[in-house]
Amino acid sequence: MTEFVWRLPSRGDGRHAAPGARNRGGFGGPRVPTPATDLRPGNFGPFDELSQVVLAAELSGLDGVLAPYDPLGEESWIVAGGALRETRHAGVVVEFHPAFGTPVYAAKVSATLQRLSAGRLSWRLHVETDEADARARGDRVTGVDRYARAAEFLSVARGVWNEAPVAGAGFAGTDFQFAGEYFDVIDGGFRGILSGLPFPTVHLSGSSEEALELSARHADVHVFTETVDGVAASVDSLRRRAAAAGRTVRAGLELPIIARESEDEAWARAQRQWQEVHSDGVGARSLDLGDGRWAGFTEIGYDQPIGLVGSYEQVAEQLSGYIEAGIETVVLSGHPHIEEVHRAGEHLLHLVDPAGRTLGHAPRHGQEATA
Repeated sequence: MTEFVWRLPSRGDGRHAAPGARNRGGFGGPRVPTPATDLRPGNFGPFDELSQVVLAAELSGLDGVLAPYDPLGEESWIVAGGALRETRHAGVVVEFHPAFGTPVYAAKVSATLQRLSAGRLSWRLHVETDEADARARGDRVTGVDRYARAAEFLSVARGVWNEAPVAGAGFAGTDFQFAGEYFDVIDGGFRGILSGLPFPTVHLSGSSEEALELSARHADVHVFTETVDGVAASVDSLRRRAAAAGRTVRAGLELPIIARESEDEAWARAQRQWQEVHSDGVGARSLDLGDGRWAGFTEIGYDQPIGLVGSYEQVAEQLSGYIEAGIETVVLSGHPHIEEVHRAGEHLLHLVDPAGRTLGHAPRHGQEATA
């Protein structure tokens, strides 16, 4: 069964295309009085809004949510912890940078969350960021060295978790030893209540040679971004690399969507958001790729440029095509989040995966119910 995850907001709900107008729920900008807003102090805040999105995802039948890494948004670890607390079945993927802390600290935080959530936490490492973000974090590691550090980070994290030995590491009972270029551990390893828990499913991303090689050796899931030419060649490359390393890595894809009852209604929605930031000039259709894909999502505030626009049936057909091509995990996003989560759950997912989206479908604990 293909798994579907919803990307949570990090800087506002996204009702508007213009970032400065994103104030719904009391975060992402100044609060503007509306008839639907309770302005009494302390009655509704940003994490109440996030909680509603998380609960909407679980109630709508999605497998999980992604708490994205955003240097200007809420801290993803806090959001992920709150999401795990609010839900009973949904998986939660926390996206973070390897410079977040030592791998031992990240592993301990995760072991605690796994214990408290029945093993529903997954990781997504955001390895490559721009230079400004790295400087702001005090991170001096640049270029391809970021991938070498990420490989060590994952090796150490798995090692202190007392998983199988990794290259450059050794065990003496539960004592974990590691001597690397970026991390050194002596007499490490979890014992007692932090031992015996499922290690988080590891999601990685990127299209470079270094990114694919890192995933081939360390990822459980590699999440691709759609391109004009598609992702088939990249998926094949990932599989060849993973096979050479004696591993199997699942392929994922991140897709923003605008789905409505009819194609015209979906394009009308895209055009309304487009006009908020492009009041003059060409319309939204100028970036239509002609096959149900639209290359204008970053223009209206999304993180990925190419996604799907169309009727529920058209978008479902496109998603089914990705699944037939080997995509096993789909990370969806839509603005505004609560409404779009419910639309996806009520009108779209059962068309893509009718067998897995029934009332009798039971969540698969211990598996990556995310991304």
